Amino acid sequence: MRFPVRLSPPATAAAATAGAVLAAVALRRYLRTRSSMATSAHRRGSAGGITLVVSGKSTEDQHLLAAAGGALVLGEGDSVEDITVSLDSGAGAGAGFDAGAYMAALRASRFGRWMLWSPRLASTHDLVTQNFAKLPVGVVCVADVQFKGRGRSKNVWESPPGCLMFSFTSQMEDARKLPLMQYVVCLAMTEAIKELCCAKNHGYFSELDHLCGSNQGLSELDVKIKWPNDLYLKGLKVGGILCTSSYQPKVYNICTGIGLNVDNEEPTTCLNAALKEMNANLPTLKREDILASFFNKFEVLFEIFTNEGFQALEEQYYNSWLHSGQKVVVQDGPEAQHADSVVTIQGLTPAGYLYAIGEDGKSYELHPDGNSFDFFAGLVRRKMET
Repeated sequence: MRFPVRLSPPATAAAATAGAVLAAVALRRYLRTRSSMATSAHRRGSAGGITLVVSGKSTEDQHLLAAAGGALVLGEGDSVEDITVSLDSGAGAGAGFDAGAYMAALRASRFGRWMLWSPRLASTHDLVTQNFAKLPVGVVCVADVQFKGRGRSKNVWESPPGCLMFSFTSQMEDARKLPLMQYVVCLAMTEAIKELCCAKNHGYFSELDHLCGSNQGLSELDVKIKWPNDLYLKGLKVGGILCTSSYQPKVYNICTGIGLNVDNEEPTTCLNAALKEMNANLPTLKREDILASFFNKFEVLFEIFTNEGFQALEEQYYNSWLHSGQKVVVQDGPEAQHADSVVTIQGLTPAGYLYAIGEDGKSYELHPDGNSFDFFAGLVRRKMET
């Protein structure tokens, strides 16, 4: 019998500045406004159910997924949605997500080789979670618009076009590694974006050098990890990750959802806006390329993580996060009688909590107090055993 296991680690992200908090509030309002028209259209067309387009790295992969598609469900009781499954026709970007371009760029053999795409879907995460046993492990579900995107602490998000929104499946046997899975996913995405920028910029500048003999430096987006599962660019959130799991004998079934702002320039920023600020002539990033680059990188990191543990990736992870040496205020007791102390973040504990050193020189493990908006506004410290 399955039971839910939350992968969000006990503690969470870095101290947000006042500007970042205001930007987050503005972003929520903006996304709700941007998606209101799409939501109305979705409700008007709900009687027609959900459309899923099936793609595969090979013809065999495509037909395998199509065969499973007939048994897919979404919702419960009276709210169950009708699902229509069709094979990708190869129409390309004009029909939405360009599955052909994505599959051509995909090198991973375990993850992402089966894809479900929908122009409108309540939640990619709900779809893969509810149908985990019916789908091949490693399948990815992509939506252009989400109406009930899953977030941390049961938050629900409405996501407009211009974002890369997807969920995929994996499995793991070691329960001790579950809380660390989201760190591997965050690292894979930051590395994928950097490598993709380098590849695209190299092609652009190589052509420029050939034409005019110029020697210009390459530009890359310095996307950072805001612990535990957010992606930040220039101090503003551009993405987030959610991992959940269920247990069956000897294995944990993991569903990972990712949302990344690729093209929405308002009200904060997005990947392509930041890229154009560096050089207006640079080629823009496409959702298909980002997704393929992510799985190409994730498959390598996941293999290392599974065989060697997270410690083999720690140095690389710390190079991509925001918090080494960051000082934060923590609480030493219950809210009614707590005393605030300042500690300095050093890294992560083996369990995935924040590891910090206090002004007294002692080691502490930082836990959240349940605040669901800014986890660093109420961290509680616990002395670590030596």
